[in-house]
Amino acid sequence: MLTRRRFLRCAGASAGAMLIAPQLVLASAETERRFVFVIQRGAADGLNIVVPYGDPAYAALRGPLAIDAATATKLDGTFALHPSLQTAAQMYRDKQALFVHAVASPYRERSHFDGQNVLETGGSAPYQLKDGWLNRLLSMLPAPRADAVALAPTVPLALRGRADVTSYAPSGLPQAPDDLITRVSQLYAGDAQLHPLWDAAMQARGLAADAGARQDPASLGKLAATFLSKPDGPRIAMIETGGWDTHSAQNPRLATQLKALDAMLGALRDGLGTHWADTTVLVATEFGRTAAANGTGGTDHGTASAALLLGGAVAGGRVLADWPGLANASLYQARDLKPTLGLDAVIAHAAGESFGIDPQRVAASLFPEGGTAMLRERLLRS
Repeated sequence: MLTRRRFLRCAGASAGAMLIAPQLVLASAETERRFVFVIQRGAADGLNIVVPYGDPAYAALRGPLAIDAATATKLDGTFALHPSLQTAAQMYRDKQALFVHAVASPYRERSHFDGQNVLETGGSAPYQLKDGWLNRLLSMLPAPRADAVALAPTVPLALRGRADVTSYAPSGLPQAPDDLITRVSQLYAGDAQLHPLWDAAMQARGLAADAGARQDPASLGKLAATFLSKPDGPRIAMIETGGWDTHSAQNPRLATQLKALDAMLGALRDGLGTHWADTTVLVATEFGRTAAANGTGGTDHGTASAALLLGGAVAGGRVLADWPGLANASLYQARDLKPTLGLDAVIAHAAGESFGIDPQRVAASLFPEGGTAMLRERLLRS
């Protein structure tokens, strides 16, 4: 049955452009700084993204999965960047990208659901907190001029919480004609419950403007830039990407995933134009993958991974790593890259430095259940 609420949801979706996956979430605040969180759902293999080619145990552990350093972008004497990340490599050369290795949230098991819950809520254990750290960050920013906006059928957990969020679910359906929009607006003008929802949907539609309905990664980056670059638009975004659970055929699958991520980041940078100088993009996953390859040309659920920090605001051209090594005695539980840096600290510093808030204060608000060990150096330009 097509209820009024269901019709409103569908009409609001077709009134924009549609984006199914990946998904995009945005939030607004009175600042010229932009902060984007890209989550890699499925546990991305940091060992083949930021490749520790200088570690003597790497090639033997990985076997046929090992990335040939001759095909990758060498970052220093120890690490190289996967060859699919050409745009990210150029950002690194431009001092606009920084990579953090052997990093993990407090979670130490291997369930996607639990790991993502810890990553998004900022708890020290699954289901400890009900709201998301990105929502708590929004509450710390000065005088939001509009509600948070979610470009997704549902708001991801990281942005759920006390701060108001309005969802904008662009759809693959054809654009609704203006006459229909006008008639629906008149229909709900006197409805105290549905009129505010419809009005919020129309505001989000206006922000999206002519960003388009294509769902490829470059179009997603362009869409995010369209929202973030508006004078009255949001300043916080979350982009969901999936498909990182590479139990089999990892090399071709990971190459495709990273090429898509690279295209999205390039389109975001190009679309933001001069605003890129005030932008910080954090790319992170719920946990890493096993150090050794499995028997099906892939890797299984692991622990530590790599996080990417990109943007014109980033003090880049560096790899941050307290590298534990890949020798068998150095592995976590004799199977995983051992975590030596906290993802909580990376988030607290990146978000705090981006918005001019003391990272220790940010850590206390975003990660209230754990004693976050702060980093010893800045991530962003002063």
